[in-house]
Amino acid sequence: MDSCLNASSLDPNRPVLLAGCGDLGLRVASILRSWGQPWLALRRTPPSDAEPAAWLAADLCRPETLAALPTAIDTVLYAPTPAARDPASYQSIFVDGLEHLLDRLGPHRLRRVVLVSSTAVYGDHAGGWVDEQTPAVPAGFNGKILLQAEQLLQRRCASAGVVVRLGGIYGPGRLQWLRRLQQGQVRVPRQVPHWSNRIHADDAAALLARLLQAPVVEPLYLGVDGQPLRLDQFYDAMAAELGLPLPLDGPAPSGVGNKRLASHRLAALGFQPHWPDAIQGCRELLIGLGQIPA
Repeated sequence: MDSCLNASSLDPNRPVLLAGCGDLGLRVASILRSWGQPWLALRRTPPSDAEPAAWLAADLCRPETLAALPTAIDTVLYAPTPAARDPASYQSIFVDGLEHLLDRLGPHRLRRVVLVSSTAVYGDHAGGWVDEQTPAVPAGFNGKILLQAEQLLQRRCASAGVVVRLGGIYGPGRLQWLRRLQQGQVRVPRQVPHWSNRIHADDAAALLARLLQAPVVEPLYLGVDGQPLRLDQFYDAMAAELGLPLPLDGPAPSGVGNKRLASHRLAALGFQPHWPDAIQGCRELLIGLGQIPA
């Protein structure tokens, strides 16, 4: 997984397929549109206001629904959302769904396939540093199944596949942390630091768009802002901004490994996050929501 992949840049005469187009996919679509690059979004149920020419109603878990997909597509962003957070749903969409799509498109014809994975594949590292060279040893079912999807992509698209292991995504519309903080439901470990690794939704989309377009890429990237934050540090800063009591001491979140993530390959790609850390990014988010003064 260490050799670079070479490919020509995006073809303005061929649409980029956004296989699974939720919030993140829509952000990538907006970037592609600004470049003048056509795209085709695939989703079980397209939005009610979707442009008909840019959307395809299809289910990645049902290969017969992919018959209308143009086979001339050579660039794919695979970023689906499982129907539920359980092993069967993850297996169906991330492994079986990817297999169905590759069967339809023909892996040998593909220029680039960018798979959105997760840093959950790393498991726990007791607060130690992790990068692209660190072996993946997932603990939970989600990490294990996502690693299977990565291996499937490598096996079938070795010359075209790129995996992006994203950290926790925050941004507009992703406000569960804020609601829990305002309702006094947040607990943070204070005796033993527990690290969180995040990336703003706009930065995540910009990174994915860059990887779809770049002529030379690595097969694996960590999609994080590169500034791990202790959970108590992050929530204390947000509570102070909002004038709320500091969260009480409590256990670390279950199922989330304690690690610090560093992506050494983003700089070589020429990618620099607009929001360098989640405290700054969430402060700007709170200003935009009118929760705190500018």
